[in-house]
Amino acid sequence: MYSEEIQYRRSPKAPFDRRAYAFLIDFVTVWIISSLVTNIFLEFLIFSLLWFILRVVIVDKNKGQSLGRWAMDLKITDARLKRLPQILALTKREGIIAIVAFLTMIGLKVNFADFLLMALFCTPLIIDGVTALTDDEYNQTFHDRVSGTIIIQTRRGFSLDLRVKKWYKEARKTWQKKRRKNR
Repeated sequence: MYSEEIQYRRSPKAPFDRRAYAFLIDFVTVWIISSLVTNIFLEFLIFSLLWFILRVVIVDKNKGQSLGRWAMDLKITDARLKRLPQILALTKREGIIAIVAFLTMIGLKVNFADFLLMALFCTPLIIDGVTALTDDEYNQTFHDRVSGTIIIQTRRGFSLDLRVKKWYKEARKTWQKKRRKNR
């Protein structure tokens, strides 16, 4: 019997760990450059500007991929339209996560001396990340839900995590061969 249900192709869901690695690459890149400034207000301005360039401008020009997402074979798309989100949605999304990332950066700069203060500053990022674990369909974080975006896997990128696993296996195999040979 003929079914009139609309068939649509689901995009491959981005694994949580790959999303975390991609975020970490972008976060560390911006953190290293912005932490060269000692004034907290100037540091926030530089952090925000670099974050906007890396996560909005480059993403808009690079088919939905920032440096971290390219390294992990991920891209951002509009949840409804399944295409690159508009610049306003990207700006809203990245504005939220930039504030959360900056707070996390401040928390990590506490030098782990005051654990309670560090935990307080890192809590927004943890809460944002944990919301991805509550979404079974697309692993949407809070900032994804607000902006109507999703992160999906793509074949366009560097596959850094897969390459590191391959290098590790090859190094381990070589080490084991040398170990057997020396016995």
